[in-house]
This record gives sequence, structure tokens and C-alpha cells, in this order.
Amino acid sequence: MNDRGQPPVPGARVIGLPYEWVVGWRYTRRGRTGRRNGFLSFISGVSMLGIALGVAALIIVMSVVNGFQREVRERMLAVVSHIELFEPYGRELPSLAQQTRLVSQHPGVVAVAPYVAAQGLLARGEDIKAAQLRGIDPAAEARVTAFADPAVLARLQAGGLNVLLGSDLASSLGVAEGDTVSWIEVRGQRDGQTLPRVLPLTVAGTVDTGHFEYDATLALVHLSDATRMLRLEGPNGLRIRIAEPDRARAVAQALSRELEPGQMLRDWTRHNATWFAALVHQKRMLFLILVLIVAVAAFNLVSTLVMTVTDKRADIAILRTLGASPRSIMAIFVVQGAMVGLFGTAAGLLLGLGIAANVDTLVPALEQILGTQFLSKDVYLIDHLPSDPQRGDIVPVGLISLALALLSTLYPSWRASRVNPAEALKYD
Repeated sequence: MNDRGQPPVPGARVIGLPYEWVVGWRYTRRGRTGRRNGFLSFISGVSMLGIALGVAALIIVMSVVNGFQREVRERMLAVVSHIELFEPYGRELPSLAQQTRLVSQHPGVVAVAPYVAAQGLLARGEDIKAAQLRGIDPAAEARVTAFADPAVLARLQAGGLNVLLGSDLASSLGVAEGDTVSWIEVRGQRDGQTLPRVLPLTVAGTVDTGHFEYDATLALVHLSDATRMLRLEGPNGLRIRIAEPDRARAVAQALSRELEPGQMLRDWTRHNATWFAALVHQKRMLFLILVLIVAVAAFNLVSTLVMTVTDKRADIAILRTLGASPRSIMAIFVVQGAMVGLFGTAAGLLLGLGIAANVDTLVPALEQILGTQFLSKDVYLIDHLPSDPQRGDIVPVGLISLALALLSTLYPSWRASRVNPAEALKYD
């Protein structure tokens, strides 16, 4: 519209832009005064706010899921070796020195450490807990894992029958450094009877991996003590660290072709594989559900534009009588809806990224205000809410939001292009 309230000449360009863009932008930011136009502005603002909140929610949820997956993965890799080579049924590895040399020379392998692993029970008085016994060489273990300080691992002395317990395991047993716990191993006997074997161990300290599954079950002893406790002649496995953890499966397959038949290899992706797969499916479902929320907000534009078309029938009729084509009329309302979608999407992206980048500060503050804890460590493996915004999620969210907004403009715009000038001006 010009300063006199008259529409521009169809086909003209205003400030370097087609008049359809100018009129559509003017309809977006304000209308004529009056109750009806005020209500339309309110509805348009609500539609824009709905899109912004939907986009923000989608970005925040996807960022938290990514952060949760990354955090659990990193903490798991701090405890679990990238690749494990072991003998089935807990037997000793034959030709340990040869196997170690063969694995160490493979491209991509950074470090190798022997270990002994077994399942059993730890008891303190009447408290009995299941435990994963792991016999380690403290110096070699520090090269393949990062969950404990080398100085703490050095407390395990050969022949001392010392044990380092996971922090939650020590807490559940009620023990501290210097206390004694009993290792209980159950093995079948030759006469068919099953008798427990009990050995006392002195607690040399605790380790906190940040991963509840291991903090609640892990018991570390010196490698020589473990072989003696389990009556083995040597380690029953090798822990292998590689330069690129994401290539663990490929490296394991390559190593399997060089090893003796019967030996088994397991890469870190096999640990909690079901959990990781479930998390991927959960992320996809959350994405679809939240996209539907964005779609509902975007489709509110339909009612907004239909009401705008009804209110602007006289303006449309005047433009048509001046020679505007139905295509131009349609473009005006497509521009109006696209602007609402663009501003809503941009606001949602800014809001979502702002919250996602500060989740580690906002959530603890909210927990303190409400006096509760949102994440229980024994259920969710970690006790805080991580966040990891990724471009691979943010870009599709923005594009989908814009696409839905544009799709919502098609019917109202088509309806505006079908307005009959004679009918619209009949009572004006």
C-alpha cells in the first residue's frame, strides 16, 4: 500500500522488492486498526510462539539425548577396553607373550594390558553383594583405561591381597580404606558338591568411574593375586586400546584373522549393545513426536491466514481490479505465512540453543529450587543432565519447521486467489 492507502501498481517493485513481498510483509507486522485486526495480530503471534516453542523443545530434547549418549559412551570407554581378547570359560591365554606381541604390532593398537576376570560375591558381615573381580597389572592398566588415577592403582601390591572397590559397591557394603571384605567364589567340586571358597581382602581405596553399572560391581586386585585366588596359571585375557575407538569393530575383525582358532574378541560396542540400540530408536521416536508438535503449531497458520483473507477481501478485490493476477494474490499470503514461520523458527532456534548450551547450569538450579533430583544414578547410569547440540539435528529441525509453515500457507493463499472482486466489493 502507498501513503494514501492505495495498492501499488501490480508488477511494480518497491524498494527493490516485488510488491507481493511488501504487501505480505505489511500484513505480517500490522494490520489496520480495529478489534478484528488486533485479534488477528494476536492469533498470528500465538502461531509464531507455538512454532518457536516447538522448535526449541525439539532442539533441547535432541541435544539432551545426544549428550546422554556421549556421556555414557565416554564413561563406558574409560572402564571398558576398546577391544578384549579372551579365552572362553575363563581359561588361561596360551602363549601370552606371543599373543601380546602380535596384538601390539597391529596397526592402530596403542596399548595392551593383561587381565583376569571372574564373577563372585563380596561380603562384609551380613551384607553380600555381587562383584566383578578384575585382576590387573597397575602399570599396564593405566595405559589402556582412564577411570582411575595411576597413583590409586599403584596401591595394589603383588601378594598384599588388596582390593580397590567401586565407590557405590564400597558404600553399599559400608566399608572404607583399611577395612576387610571377604571374596566368595563358588565352584563345583569333583564329588558333585558345590562349596564356597572364601578369601579375605583388604580395602586399599575406592574408584569412581562415573558409571553406576561399574561403580556398583567393580573390584580390582593385583594380577598376581587374582591368578592365585582363581587358581590360574596366568591371565585369561588382554585389554586392547586403539587410536580410533569408532573403528573398534573393524580392528577386532582384522585381529580375529591373525589369532589362534577358539580365541574370542569383543569390542566395546558389544557392551550394552541393546541399550545403545534402544537409545537410537528412542531418539527417532522423540524426533517424530516433537515434529508433530511443530506441525500442530505450524498448521495454526491455516486458521490465521484464512481469517486474514476474510478480513482483507476488499484489499484483494482492489488489487484484482488493478490487474493483479491470482498468482500475485497467492504470493502475498504465502509471504505472510512464510514470515511467521521464519521468525518463529529463528526464535525457536535461538531459544533452544540457548537453553541446550546451559542445561548443566539450569537443571541443577531447578533441582535445588524444587528440592528433588531429576536423574537417579542407579537408573539412568549418570546423575546429571548432559547436552550436546549437533548440527545434524539443528539444520533438519529448522528446515522441517520452515517447510511445514510454507505447506500451511497453500490452502489460505489459494482461497485468497479465488476471491471474486465483484462479490468482495458488493457491500463496500
